[in-house]
Amino acid sequence: MVHHRRGRGRLCPCLRARDGGASRPAQLTAAFSAPACIGDTGWVNQAADSLSLRRAARVFFDFGSPRIIVAVLAAAIAGRVAIGGWSWWDLLGPAVVLAAQPFTEWLIHVFVLHFRPRTVGRVRVDPLVARKHRAHHADPRELSLVFIPLPALAGLVAGVAAICLAGLPLERGLTTLVTALMVLCTYEWTHYLIHSNYRPRRALFRYVWRAHRNHHFRNEHYWFGVTVHVADHLLGTFPERGDVPVSPTAKTLGVRQAA
Repeated sequence: MVHHRRGRGRLCPCLRARDGGASRPAQLTAAFSAPACIGDTGWVNQAADSLSLRRAARVFFDFGSPRIIVAVLAAAIAGRVAIGGWSWWDLLGPAVVLAAQPFTEWLIHVFVLHFRPRTVGRVRVDPLVARKHRAHHADPRELSLVFIPLPALAGLVAGVAAICLAGLPLERGLTTLVTALMVLCTYEWTHYLIHSNYRPRRALFRYVWRAHRNHHFRNEHYWFGVTVHVADHLLGTFPERGDVPVSPTAKTLGVRQAA
């Protein structure tokens, strides 16, 4: 009897051959979406079927968005520690950020990411983030489309930093900025993990994992949260899966591709 054991995260020869000279993120995407196969060592490579958190983290930081967020976060933490002057008021900004997060996530998803192109006069309005999000819905397994586009990320981080640092005393502003960047990093990590081949092992992640997959594969008009679903529950967009029909536009968001 031949005993097949689980692989240790290496790509099977068939995957290496298939990847050719592709970039590392492209290779990793292919590895996650390819079927499992038996390598020349006799081990069953399950990298495509299951993904450890350690390997998931290594892949996560192969992409630009997480590296940028973590670099800015580290600088903000260093600045806050260097300035000092801690007080109970430091809790106020983070509390506001965390309370607003479910609704911020919901509003951005509904009105920005699902924005439909329109013409104003002779100008076609179709923001980059909306175009990238439609591409993400069309191909949810493509990891490079999971992350916030870098031009949009630069504007987002700059805008959040400006609000925090210009609208608050420096100490409180940096504390609030650190919290906002941690929330942003959590969003990117959670969204990435849902679209990777990591399988939920805890009830909380299984809950957000299932809801987001319903959004992609059941009906794009519901389950708009990614990290939390408080807004979905309060605003009526978290139905039971069987209570809504399968949407024919879940992959296109109702937008026809230009010829």
